[in-house]
Amino acid sequence: MMKHISLLGATGSIGEQTLEVVRLHPEAFQITAMSFGQNVEKGLKAINEFKPKLVAVKNDDVKKELEQAMTSKDISIVSGLEGLIEAAVYPDSDMTVNAVLGSIGLEPTLAAIEARKSIGIANKETLVTAGHIVMEKAKEHGVQLLPIDSEHSAILQSLQGHNLEDVSRLILTASGGSFRDRTKAELENVTIDDALNHPNWSMGAKITIDSATLMNKGLEVIEAHWLFDMPYEKIDVVLHKESIVHSLVEYHDKSVIAQLGSPDMKGPIQYALSYPERLELASAKRLNLWEAGSLHFEKVDMDRFHSLALAYEAGITGGSMPTVLNAANEAAVHHFLEGRIRFLEIEEFVEQALQKHQVIPFPDLQTIQEVDRATRRFVNERIITS
Repeated sequence: MMKHISLLGATGSIGEQTLEVVRLHPEAFQITAMSFGQNVEKGLKAINEFKPKLVAVKNDDVKKELEQAMTSKDISIVSGLEGLIEAAVYPDSDMTVNAVLGSIGLEPTLAAIEARKSIGIANKETLVTAGHIVMEKAKEHGVQLLPIDSEHSAILQSLQGHNLEDVSRLILTASGGSFRDRTKAELENVTIDDALNHPNWSMGAKITIDSATLMNKGLEVIEAHWLFDMPYEKIDVVLHKESIVHSLVEYHDKSVIAQLGSPDMKGPIQYALSYPERLELASAKRLNLWEAGSLHFEKVDMDRFHSLALAYEAGITGGSMPTVLNAANEAAVHHFLEGRIRFLEIEEFVEQALQKHQVIPFPDLQTIQEVDRATRRFVNERIITS
């Protein structure tokens, strides 16, 4: 049966790999709506190949540029947040894949849930900033969120055929990022290019930096808490530099079930699109364990990876604190990528924002948005005046 997909963030790393999966299975998937920010060149190529009926772009200027570049007049073009939401709830789509970067992904996800679309979620910020709202809405409308992150996909796969109440622990694996073999002292003067040189995965700039600080894993811990209704004391992180074991589930009888595979995001993307079925993935590299050789696992040093410790603290505190964590980190990483702050200052500004914030226990959507904006202002002002 053909599955019709609204793809949000089509020109980003996850978006492009989602298009690759669709390209591999034209009999199973069709793009009916898509969004992208302002990369008209990439966006136009995707439009010409996949021929969606609706395209959403960042703003009216991009919309005008795209309209002038397009030859087909049969495609509707919309813009801004309203356009993004329109793409997310497009009537002809069965599934919405949220692969946009940042907290702008929250409102489209909520709208798609209310429209009873199946959700493929690659936008961490949606669950980190408003997990309580998102999961309540999903339950209310009978919508399942299917994770696209390799770690959460691995957990979902390792849970198949088992009861969640039989789980004693979720174990997320972390590659350790670009600087996994360096001490904290050795990180004082690392460059942007150093930080972007991930040893295992090809990802966007922001997520690669988050991988290097391990904030990415911290955000995933918060995601796992909401996706699998698991308390934080039952979610562990282990360093695994090969990125072969993507995550594990431990049961009460101490049996541990893991999902393994070569590092390739198309696997978890396809699993979310085809769930609960599995399709052939001819482009993926077969995992031969004798070629992989030894697999290494290490306990995480929370002093060395302080961002992960901050994420656990924010998640356990709950309320508006994860919103602050995410917004402060986004702002700080942006300034690092612009060359305004040093690598180790990312976690320092995040910690300052968390320490300043007065927790709001059960924030509604408007409050979350206000906290997000206030946190970004705080970090921006600190950095500009420092």
